[in-house]
Amino acid sequence: MGKHEVAQQTVPGPSPEMEAQRRKELRKHKAIATGLLIFAAAVYFLCRFVETRPGETAAWVGFVRAAAEAGMIGGLADWFAVTALFRHPLWLPIPHTAIIPRKKDQLGEALSGFVGDNFLNAQLITEKVSQAQIPERAGEWLAQPENGEKVSREVGKLTANIVRAIDPADAEAVIKSAVIDKLAEPTWGPPAGRLLEQLLAEGKAEPVVQELAQWLHKKALGSEPLIDRLLNERRPIWAPKFTAQLVSGKVYDEVIKFTEAVAADPNHEARKSLRRFLNKLAQDLQHDPDMIVKVEEIKRDIMGSGAIAQAAPTIWASASESLIESATDESSILRRKIAEAATSWGQRLLVDDSLRQSLDTRITGAAAFLADNYAPEVTGIISETIERWDAEEASEKIELMVGKDLQYIRLNGTIVGALAGLAIYTISHILFGA
Repeated sequence: MGKHEVAQQTVPGPSPEMEAQRRKELRKHKAIATGLLIFAAAVYFLCRFVETRPGETAAWVGFVRAAAEAGMIGGLADWFAVTALFRHPLWLPIPHTAIIPRKKDQLGEALSGFVGDNFLNAQLITEKVSQAQIPERAGEWLAQPENGEKVSREVGKLTANIVRAIDPADAEAVIKSAVIDKLAEPTWGPPAGRLLEQLLAEGKAEPVVQELAQWLHKKALGSEPLIDRLLNERRPIWAPKFTAQLVSGKVYDEVIKFTEAVAADPNHEARKSLRRFLNKLAQDLQHDPDMIVKVEEIKRDIMGSGAIAQAAPTIWASASESLIESATDESSILRRKIAEAATSWGQRLLVDDSLRQSLDTRITGAAAFLADNYAPEVTGIISETIERWDAEEASEKIELMVGKDLQYIRLNGTIVGALAGLAIYTISHILFGA
């Protein structure tokens, strides 16, 4: 669609009540200006009537007639000028009238250029931004604890609204592509082997081994009924029952001694065997093709399981619910940290000159960048919006906005014209007589 083929849009305006009030005020002021013009015309014609009567006419009539005549002419001229802005006076297509409807697009472009040149230039904006002392004011405001609470509340509200606005399907797709699919891409064996090897080399696997040994000992302490039952179930039919009980007691004691020794002795042979097994497993995961293939088969089974298929919805549901709850609960850690951070940052701004200067430089730089790069786009909104307005409707709306004030021009034209006419007639009378 070309520049002059834009669709006409309704001109935005005030509420119907406000528009009705403006129409009423405009009609009142038009009536006053027109009434004064009619009064001047009536006085002029009355004076002319008196002057044309037989006999001598009083000198003052000439003064009044001159004032009324000039006032009538001034009022008519200003009526024409004001009316010509919005429509053709007396519906006559006089050149250079109905200026706003005819020149709407050019006026929009001129207004756009005026705003860009005088309000959105980088030098003016950076000067105003620098004079505003934004970092210092921000620091003074943020340093107050109650304002930190306000920041925390608004950030929490914004965060909760953003999370609620996110489509769960989109969030789940992002989690799946960014986490689950990425997790399934690489071969698991070698990275797992390298990680296990590093943990063993740094001794970080020892706490796991210790916990495992203690867990086995705790399990062994409660295993006597199980040992009794298993040995009793497997004893020969001909063997007395008490023999199984004797054997189970001995087995239980040995199991307890063994697990206790393993848990207590870091250099126990069982632990050494476990370390050797873990070291071999780390090497096999990295270098044994068969082991790598087995791990990949396990990975496919895991990634194809129903639990993984439902992982993204579960993660998002849990994460979003937790985040919304934290963002809306004023006593949550998240809200407390935001409030503390806001207050702390405000206090830093007040005492740290270099931080204030750095922030001020960034703010003014950002303002200059926006003015240099986006002022045409911002001012372009003015011309493009006006271009889409219907010409007659735009003219009517503008007249409602400024028409009342323009009626004072008509009043002034009538009054000033009358005074000028009176002054000219007086000077003429003094110089040349009646």
